[in-house]
Amino acid sequence: MCKDTRTELRDSGRARRAEMKIGIIGAGNIGGNLTRRFTAAGHDVSVANSRGPHTLTALAEETGATPVRVEEAARGAEVVVVTVPLKAVPGLPSGLFDEAADGVAVIDTGNYYPRERDGRIAAIEDEGITESRWTERQLGHPVVKAFNGTYAQDLLERPRPAGDPDRMALPVAGDDEAAKAKVRALIDEIGFDTVDAGGIDDSWRQQPGTPVYGLRAGADTVTKALAEASPERPADFRG
Repeated sequence: MCKDTRTELRDSGRARRAEMKIGIIGAGNIGGNLTRRFTAAGHDVSVANSRGPHTLTALAEETGATPVRVEEAARGAEVVVVTVPLKAVPGLPSGLFDEAADGVAVIDTGNYYPRERDGRIAAIEDEGITESRWTERQLGHPVVKAFNGTYAQDLLERPRPAGDPDRMALPVAGDDEAAKAKVRALIDEIGFDTVDAGGIDDSWRQQPGTPVYGLRAGADTVTKALAEASPERPADFRG
């Protein structure tokens, strides 16, 4: 990413806040573009994937992020983004957040795709728990659900300054109000509004197949879409 592009990305949100240390686990479309957005906003980003730091050289050179092993991604981090396929979550290292900063906010961007990728997860389908509640159980740490219905390219192409009538809003769910506030402030900083979607048990309202999933709209429309969601999982998203 050239210097001018970084400046443009930074200026598309609000003015910079204090630098934070952010860890990103998963360098696919969402993880890679969040790496780009957060480094452009001036944060200290460490990024990891399942294949090892040597595979992240190009992303590191482009963004200034530090490639690390998964076990190191949360070290000292105030925010950690977990953006891996749901089926890969149980295989993440134990004690992943032991060396994170106090009060670390963990963002879960994941979605359950039983037919396309993840296979059937009984706890989600039989117990009726939300996808992010299941992820919490695997991680042993509370999560904030965000970015799960966001197109990856929109993270680069659709940021807008606060107050812009075309500014998109993203739903954010979580039980820890302090962590949720930290995540919402970070999303605001990179050029998007947010809507409080409730706790993790309410996060079914933003799962795949709901009206808000993939919605490109402002806060009022996102709020309406969340209210219109049905708790019944669509057939296309059942194993």
